[in-house]
Amino acid sequence: MGLTSHDVVARVRRITGERKVGHTGTLDPAATGVLPVCLGAATKVIEYLQDTTKTYYAEVVLGVETDTDDLEGRIVREAPAPPLDAAALDRALEGFRGPIAQIPPMYAAIKVGGRKLYELARAGETIERAPRAVRIDMLALLGWEPPVARLLIDCSKGTYIRALARDIGRALGCGGYLHRLVRLRTGPFFLDQALTLGELAEEFGETPWPELALHPDAALLDWPVIVLNESGTIAWRQGKALPAGGGADGERCRAYSTDGDWLGLGRYDAAVGAWRPEKVVIL
Repeated sequence: MGLTSHDVVARVRRITGERKVGHTGTLDPAATGVLPVCLGAATKVIEYLQDTTKTYYAEVVLGVETDTDDLEGRIVREAPAPPLDAAALDRALEGFRGPIAQIPPMYAAIKVGGRKLYELARAGETIERAPRAVRIDMLALLGWEPPVARLLIDCSKGTYIRALARDIGRALGCGGYLHRLVRLRTGPFFLDQALTLGELAEEFGETPWPELALHPDAALLDWPVIVLNESGTIAWRQGKALPAGGGADGERCRAYSTDGDWLGLGRYDAAVGAWRPEKVVIL
């Protein structure tokens, strides 16, 4: 808690000595939880992990708004929360389930007019932000201890849980802010699989790196697989298309040699009936 995603990448780079390091999706400094970090050849899968859904545990305080929409901001509005029981609050949440349009917080890393929103906010500016289409697949009320609502959320990429807290509060007429956030899952990766930075530093000194890290293809196990013989492996590594039937146009695959080596990722081109290498890996 307190570290930016960029800070985490820098720490992992120092611990492992690996120069190619990247994360798969920003986690706010005030939040904790899962932040998949890819090293070396695994950085080739980052763009695919950025599109995955996520699961969060959130605590929302009703009756208070802040300028950042979370506990780190300055209070800008206070109003008494309406007298609600859990059933009534759950009914109020119904309007936020499924596809919704969400206006990003001013304190966000997205760019408008070439500048990041949080840079404008820190300069005292507030600008119009276009709503973004996101999807809330699950919004479960785990507990209601006024003024705190405890929520479990499954959502699409690009969802701001801070904005969700703000909008729930506004829908109830009292405002709200995100008091606590834990990312429980990103795509196929869950919190119980994660290491803290301290655990990584300790285990990295004792465990061979290939045994400590997950294989890059762990993020893509639902993709179809093609297995290539020696000539096919050579052609793949040269970036050549490999004629084959059965794929859907644009479908992606994982490629391996008959020796079990991971060769990278490909895409099916139905126009020519072939798999084309998209990401070639040579370990």
